Amino acid sequence: MRVGIGLPNTTPGADGPLLLEWARRADAGPFSTLAVLDRLAYESIEPFTALAAAAAVTSRIRLATMIVIGPLRTTALLAKQASSVQAIAGGRLTLGLSVGARLDDYEVAGVDHRRRGARLSEQLAYLRSADGIDDGLQLLAGGASGAAFARMARYTDGYAHGGGPPRAFAAAAVSARAAWSDLGRSGQPQLWGQGYFALGDAERGAAYLRDYYAFTGGFAEKIAAGNLTSARAVKDFIRGYEAAGCEELILLPTVADIDEVDRLARVIAG
Repeated sequence: MRVGIGLPNTTPGADGPLLLEWARRADAGPFSTLAVLDRLAYESIEPFTALAAAAAVTSRIRLATMIVIGPLRTTALLAKQASSVQAIAGGRLTLGLSVGARLDDYEVAGVDHRRRGARLSEQLAYLRSADGIDDGLQLLAGGASGAAFARMARYTDGYAHGGGPPRAFAAAAVSARAAWSDLGRSGQPQLWGQGYFALGDAERGAAYLRDYYAFTGGFAEKIAAGNLTSARAVKDFIRGYEAAGCEELILLPTVADIDEVDRLARVIAG
């Protein structure tokens, strides 16, 4: 299983110089992929902008969106942003798309959330058409509904899981493989997972997760409790995801501290 690291584009305190140095260190480390999150109604750096900057200072590491909320953008804009990053990165982009879970993002964008599923299906169909992005782009889709798994199987190369313990990923992987088989796709879908970590200031990381997921109510505390705050926790999490069939695991930072890159690199290398 490959292990990637998140770029802290939604993490409090992250600025341009930090993101660039983070990308450089990730590129020099043991990580397979550098990934970003996407929010509109939250203080953050726009994901395609962040990846374009990272592409300019890296040469080896893959770049990924885990995920971008496709329906917040017009199809033409989404395709332009993704193809631009793909060009700057020399074909290193993996584009993960989903509908997102926060209605406030749709309100700020002025987009009707009631059509978000249909809109994403239309976008995925376009991206896979002759007018879409080049064939070298890896395309993933996320979501937990039956319709989301069907979209994934019909249009993409695999599934981007939204996080949680290994057992949650294992259950989602079963659904992803079943949807793939139901559509008669050959082979198996790529299976990507994610988790959160803070190997330095654990409480600051937990506070970020409580704020980021405040819209879930009390469940935000459970998400914060799942933050990986020790080398042992990270290693156990990696082993659990690998046993569940994950092919690429992205560990997302909850603290915008550049030393977090080196801390996680030591855990993985060890």
